[in-house]
Amino acid sequence: MARYRVEELATLTGVTVDTIRFYQSRRLLDPPAREGRVGWYGDDHVERIERIRDLQAKGFTLATIRRVLSGELDAADEALVSAVASEQQSPSEEFFDIDELAERSGIPVALLQLAVQEGILPPEWGGFTIEDVEAAKAALLLLEEGVPVADLVALARTYGAATREVADRAVDLFDEHVRRPLRAQGLPDDVAAGRLVLAFQRMLPATTTLISRHFTRTLLAAALDHIDKVGDPAELQAVREASV
Repeated sequence: MARYRVEELATLTGVTVDTIRFYQSRRLLDPPAREGRVGWYGDDHVERIERIRDLQAKGFTLATIRRVLSGELDAADEALVSAVASEQQSPSEEFFDIDELAERSGIPVALLQLAVQEGILPPEWGGFTIEDVEAAKAALLLLEEGVPVADLVALARTYGAATREVADRAVDLFDEHVRRPLRAQGLPDDVAAGRLVLAFQRMLPATTTLISRHFTRTLLAAALDHIDKVGDPAELQAVREASV
């Protein structure tokens, strides 16, 4: 049976010694067998590290990886998590740092750092994409129209909290009415996995379209109500035409 010191295990698996110890601290990797002061690792540790890296490459969080490795999540749930994670990443997409985002958007780095800090512009997979450039430009447009930075940040916080609440409820509905009933059928893992992933892939765009459309309608209705109270007829007519 093969045995490896920690340095040998690191070389064999392509990770650092610190990474191995980090995995152990997170209970993702069993400790080595001890002989005096020397710790010995085996092929099971090699396989576990390769499994961890594979799941990380798919976008799994460390908490989810621990549940997969412990058997709390089976193959069907693993497939669903992989599908969810894949929606959050685009391997072929170009990523760049905040300095380049500032250059492309024309927004000072300090202001972008504030947006990141407040959750208005969260980086994706350690970087930013062309979609973030468009989002940054949209925020800049609001500022140019006279919206104070502090008020925009406060609005972003309120929106973020409300959006998370709606998202959590949507996930609960999926779990209650799709995932659990499907799991209760006792289907083979590969069949259950396929159906879960298909349901998720169909429902995600439908849900985002519905919510996006509803928000736009609600925003325009709120604008109509406000202009109806404080605006003149020309302003009210302009908002009504925009809402058609």
